[in-house]
Amino acid sequence: MAENAGTVTIRLWASARAAAGVDSVAIDVQGPVSVAWLAAETVRRAPADGPGREDPARLTRVLEVCSVLVGDQPLGAADRGEVKVDPGATIEFLPPFAGG
Repeated sequence: MAENAGTVTIRLWASARAAAGVDSVAIDVQGPVSVAWLAAETVRRAPADGPGREDPARLTRVLEVCSVLVGDQPLGAADRGEVKVDPGATIEFLPPFAGG
């Protein structure tokens, strides 16, 4: 791997986990990448035949409405295509939930 390469860990919670069929995905990157790219790569890497994968577009829809944490910082309304994530980071996708 290149000097600035590493792994980004994607953690999926609640309905995102159910839609993906896994609770996390590790993605090797060669440098900083956007949150949007990481979300698309998470969809691409989710097991095609896992639980919850009857509708492959479901995971994309769920990730689009999730709150996102980059490390321990909320992404908020920032453009996912513009926010860069460094190798070694952890990204968490938290679907909306009631009562919070």
